[in-house]
Amino acid sequence: MAIERSNGDSFIHRLDPRTKLLLTTLFTFQIFLVNNPAVAAIQLLFFFIISFISRISLKKIFPHAKLLVFLILLVVVLQTLFGRDTPDSRYLLKPLIPDNSPVAAGYGSLKLDGLFTGIMISCRLLSLSVLLPVMAGTTEPRLLAYGITRLGMNYKAAYIITSTLNLIPLFQEEARHIMDACRLRGMTVFDRGGFFSRMKQYPSLAFPLIIKAMKRASAIGCAMDARAFGAHKTRTWILQTRPAFSDYFAFAAGISFFVIAVTLNYAFR
Repeated sequence: MAIERSNGDSFIHRLDPRTKLLLTTLFTFQIFLVNNPAVAAIQLLFFFIISFISRISLKKIFPHAKLLVFLILLVVVLQTLFGRDTPDSRYLLKPLIPDNSPVAAGYGSLKLDGLFTGIMISCRLLSLSVLLPVMAGTTEPRLLAYGITRLGMNYKAAYIITSTLNLIPLFQEEARHIMDACRLRGMTVFDRGGFFSRMKQYPSLAFPLIIKAMKRASAIGCAMDARAFGAHKTRTWILQTRPAFSDYFAFAAGISFFVIAVTLNYAFR
């Protein structure tokens, strides 16, 4: 998942990092708690509204839209075909293979309950795909690390999390450079090859990426040792922030939406 940070000045950007971390954790829990397709769709719409407020384009949120669409279709089809049969199951088509068929007569079904389950799982996947990039894309790494430590987590863990988020776009850029080098040497599979042809060539990108990752890790380790990283149990911050009225408003709105979503979810089960 690519994470591109925006230097915007939206309402979401101005929130305290602790507020965004707490709300992201709450909403992530809510995503997996809601299992009603209609409520999951409303939840997804709410997260799209948040992305609109944050002014982050959908191209940045969904850099691999084709792959995501394929996964969603796969989930819906598999759930519809192979969902669990129960005495109360509802069907779109049963049997899938007509009784007068010479082979596998009367087998298979298209389950309506499975279709609803597939839609619910797809909404969960899309909700996570929107929520997490919005949080990371509107929060600078230093602010994210500050928020994590202010919530009681060790600053070493905060550094690991923020470093990982920083390294994702760097490794993507390295992969693009390797692919460009392959193109200069006459390899056209990444541009003209089919899906399976490209999949066969992707492992060839792994070895140089691993070598570059090891070199980068060694350089980062030397820099951390030179600065005595981890020598103290706690660390100080030049940055100091306090929750503002907007943070209390956003947190109250998030709690209210959580309560409404969970209530609707259990009311329409």
